[in-house]
Amino acid sequence: MTTAEAETGRTVTTNIPARLDRLPWSRWHWTIVIGLGTVWILDGLEVTVVGNIASRLSESGSGLDISSGQITGTAAALYVAGACSGALFWGRLTDRFGRKKLFMITLAVYLAATALTAFSFDAWWFFLFRFLTGFGIGGEYAAINSAIDELIPANYRGRVDLIINGSFWLGAVGGSLLSILALNTAILPKDMGWRLTFALGAVLALVILLVRRHVPESPRWLLIHGRDREAEEIVSAIERQVESERGGERLPEPAGEITIHQRRSVTFVEIARTVFSRYRRRAILGFSLFIGQAFLYNAITFGFGAILTTFFDVPSDHTGYYFAVIAVGNFCGPLVLGKLFDTVGRRVMISSTYLLSGLLLFGTAWLFDQGHLNATTLTACWCVVLFFASAGASSAYLTVSEVFPMETRAMSIAFFYALGTAAGGISGPVLFADLTGTGKVGDTVLAFSIGAALMCAAGLVAAFLAVKAERRSLEDIAQPLTAVAAKASGAASGTAQGRSGSRPATA
Repeated sequence: MTTAEAETGRTVTTNIPARLDRLPWSRWHWTIVIGLGTVWILDGLEVTVVGNIASRLSESGSGLDISSGQITGTAAALYVAGACSGALFWGRLTDRFGRKKLFMITLAVYLAATALTAFSFDAWWFFLFRFLTGFGIGGEYAAINSAIDELIPANYRGRVDLIINGSFWLGAVGGSLLSILALNTAILPKDMGWRLTFALGAVLALVILLVRRHVPESPRWLLIHGRDREAEEIVSAIERQVESERGGERLPEPAGEITIHQRRSVTFVEIARTVFSRYRRRAILGFSLFIGQAFLYNAITFGFGAILTTFFDVPSDHTGYYFAVIAVGNFCGPLVLGKLFDTVGRRVMISSTYLLSGLLLFGTAWLFDQGHLNATTLTACWCVVLFFASAGASSAYLTVSEVFPMETRAMSIAFFYALGTAAGGISGPVLFADLTGTGKVGDTVLAFSIGAALMCAAGLVAAFLAVKAERRSLEDIAQPLTAVAAKASGAASGTAQGRSGSRPATA
């Protein structure tokens, strides 16, 4: 970066955030969704494939000396540990060096680690590259969510973010069906099918990497880091493209400006003070949402195949069909309910999706305990639970991405993801493996009940603390740390149309 490109220390007044927020939906926005959002499909593919092929990997002749427990326990925990540490490592770099650099690097790390997993010759190799695959994916969560929220107009931000995060389950459907193919020894040898599934994930990541080259850096990030000329060029090019798409119709004038004092970086101490002191109520909200959804998903999906085979005698090579069904239910939740997060509002929708999914899971646990369910009806119950839970879980990422200042966005996503997922995604597998692995109905009911209780608790927290962020500019929800207090005669007043000068409540 040249001095001309990063003239920090200056104070500038700009309407760039308002210009981005007033854009109508266009083909350019679809490019962003495809280039950035499709990575969650890969994450869903990864997690599902490993869970579903665990029984085959542990068999003699698979080419890997590993037990089913090591795959669903050790390897799963290492993948999540990698994702948590990757989120924290890459998240800090994303705020310092930009969204685009990091979402290219983290996808490259994921691609390489997934490809090398296909060549695993021993358990330690498999464990190592499962950790590194997670390390890359964790960085994606921070870089991608921050970039998407900063590029998508305020009126569409909620539904787009939810659907993109929910696309994880499209990958889960693909992973389920792919695992059926991988487990069929009439088509592929035992030692080849599972390797090809990981190789396919690497190929898909390469395609996404090529598409992602055309996604620009966040103009909001450029603006704060002294590269306002570059930000102006990017936004002007987007506006010309959108106007051309609309037959030359001029865009409406942007409503509002913001004045900022540019700087290259913000200290970690300042980030921590902002998140945990100035916005401590929002921090409590973020923790609650992440921990609740992490435990619920572990309660249902961890040991999924074991529950079906142990209690309902479903053959191990058929569990993929059942998982594909609940994965569809998961994707339909954000798809159907996403728009309501922008219209009905964040507080009502976040709290209701968390509470409904928790209460429905309590009901499912009771039916399971009473012996009223079979493999089909249990899967149907899970579909209903996860229809609401998936929208709620996706809103957790949306929430921590939009309720903290611009300079802390990626690190905030990383921190809440890492801490919440560590609680539910590392301790969860260990806890639920013990409960669902005993073969006792009561222990599995307890696993369901833990997830349901935490989900309900998070829903109650959201009912009181969720921020009314629908259709509001990011700068209005949480003023950038670099923003200069508006003068009495200032033009920025902060509205849902994208004005960015008002000082938000610090709840």
